[in-house]
Amino acid sequence: MVSISIGVAIAAYGEAKFDTWGVMLQLGAVAFEATRLVMIQILLTSKGITFNPITSLYYVAPCCLIFLFIPWIFVEYPLLKDTSSFHFDWLIFGTNSFCAFALNLAVFLLVGKTSALTMNVAGVVKDWLLIAFLLALKANEAQKKASQAADEEAGRLLEEREGENGAKKNESQG
Repeated sequence: MVSISIGVAIAAYGEAKFDTWGVMLQLGAVAFEATRLVMIQILLTSKGITFNPITSLYYVAPCCLIFLFIPWIFVEYPLLKDTSSFHFDWLIFGTNSFCAFALNLAVFLLVGKTSALTMNVAGVVKDWLLIAFLLALKANEAQKKASQAADEEAGRLLEEREGENGAKKNESQG
């Protein structure tokens, strides 16, 4: 974890467009997610309270809806309303809702059977795998762009050299 933190600090320090507000939002998101996972663990493993993951979702989901709806109505909705291309698609909404439900159910099952720490470590591993997958996916594209840039540079240098050689021939003939 320390090596990851050092790497992130180096990347953030070298970033040309470092935004303090963005970093503060990210830190807040990490803190709230950790708090949420610990609260789920307390809810699922407390003595005297026997909640299964479905029952827990039954109580937690409405609270999440309220806490997410309030900022959405003031921040996101005006932007969507102003965009002329916005239209509500029931298929996309339904599939996204199903995926969110499945994800929350999986989180409740994992935290209930193990711990919040396991969920956080699994999140870090997921991030590593995502980065590795994207790197493998985009590596060929990056190599093509690099070789294209190298070919363009070589062509430009060759043209400059030919131009210099042509000027030298004209001077020696003249």
